[in-house]
Amino acid sequence: MIKSKIAVIQGDITQQQVDAIVNAANNSLLGGGGVDGAIHRAAGSKLLAECRKLQGCATGEAKITKGYNLPAQWVIHTVGPVWQGGKHGEDELLAQCYRNSLALADKYEISSIAFPGISTGIYSFPIQRAAKIAVTEVKKFLESDTKVEQVILVAFSETAYNAYVAAIQEIVCE
Repeated sequence: MIKSKIAVIQGDITQQQVDAIVNAANNSLLGGGGVDGAIHRAAGSKLLAECRKLQGCATGEAKITKGYNLPAQWVIHTVGPVWQGGKHGEDELLAQCYRNSLALADKYEISSIAFPGISTGIYSFPIQRAAKIAVTEVKKFLESDTKVEQVILVAFSETAYNAYVAAIQEIVCE
């Protein structure tokens, strides 16, 4: 059952006891603010050194590195779209972030993965809209033949937590 494979928590993604966490990165993959900066700080300098070798990442794409000092073995870096009013393909680019991250998880035989609210911080993607996209893509993926057994949506705020819970109730529990 799909519902048992998706969880929502409010907390710190760098502390999640999962095989992989997803980094809401910028195009350089060299760290920044918000989730990206927190992951780089928690993982240590070896993460930055490995990210330098990746030569950036296009919006909607995803790349994988080791987790270094994090509890997670892997970090999947994806670059979400900057919100520009919804008329510049932002929804599809955000959906691609989830699809490409989950495809990498499957390729690396990752069974548990945690996602932050991609693009919902400084990139200003509306949280309710982002939550619906996230849950839709996760549900579609979990309905396929995959090794991923657990997806955790990690909300930074109570507002984000409530948006994810509402999206799951609407999309997964319909």
